[in-house]
Amino acid sequence: MPRTEFKQLLDAGVHFGHLKRKWNPAMAPYIFMEKNGIHIIDLQKTIVKIDEAAEALKQISRSGRKVLFVATKKQAKTIVAEKVSAVNMPYVAERWPGGMLTNFPTIRKAVKKMSSIDKLIKDAAWDNLSKREKLQITRQRAKLEKVLGSIVDLTRLPAALFIVDVLKEKIAVREAQRLSIPIFAMVDTNSNPEGIDFIIPANDDASQSIDLIITTMCEAIKDGLSDRKVEREKDETDEKPFTLKKSGRKAVVKIIVEDDIEESDEKEDFLDNKIADLLVDDDLLDEEVADEEVIEEEIIDEDIADEDIVNVK
Repeated sequence: MPRTEFKQLLDAGVHFGHLKRKWNPAMAPYIFMEKNGIHIIDLQKTIVKIDEAAEALKQISRSGRKVLFVATKKQAKTIVAEKVSAVNMPYVAERWPGGMLTNFPTIRKAVKKMSSIDKLIKDAAWDNLSKREKLQITRQRAKLEKVLGSIVDLTRLPAALFIVDVLKEKIAVREAQRLSIPIFAMVDTNSNPEGIDFIIPANDDASQSIDLIITTMCEAIKDGLSDRKVEREKDETDEKPFTLKKSGRKAVVKIIVEDDIEESDEKEDFLDNKIADLLVDDDLLDEEVADEEVIEEEIIDEDIADEDIVNVK
């Protein structure tokens, strides 16, 4: 995961805050200076916070959980839709539907309604509807698609939220705080950082600033997903141990080898040695069988001798 450079943040205008009269005193630790009535954000602290947030998002995606991105600002809609959809994460770019987290089952019902409309359109009964009914249904489908289309794959509550502007998305922040969902956010000098788990002090109005930070977060998520894929493939290709299945006084050896081994004398010797170590010695079996036959013959001879004695008497 590449580290964000100071010059990249400077060129993107991440350091520009709001006017001094609009600032929030809680953001004082992240303000470097004031210039021409505008607060300048300390980019050294921004770099540290970006790295912390990126590492946390990487671990979340590595575990297979979802991160919900929220950015309904005009300058952030397109950026979030393009970058986040590329890593298969849900996002809200139009309007935050109230109760999306706290009333999640109702939101899921609306998503299922979309799928039921899709099935109706493909069904033969669709042709029997009037033009007015078709128009009403298609309009309803388009409205649901606009608001909920990006969260169709979100079958349960997300593991975390990434918010571009906490001041504008205050409803989403409150819902996440109520459910104890971790919040990652770009926080400007006019916003309140309290209650945000991973604060990224940055300019949340410039499109270049938003693009740079969203791209960094998406790259971290992508790395986490690739690591998860590698781990799953490694688990599938691990060799299984030898398994023994006993039958009577002999053992049957089942050797499972994932890779193809060339047919050669070495393979035969290898298998013979393994089987020889695990199977019961045939010579010992032959000796035991021979001993049992001798004992049976002696018992038979004794029985015959007893019968002769009885007859003589």
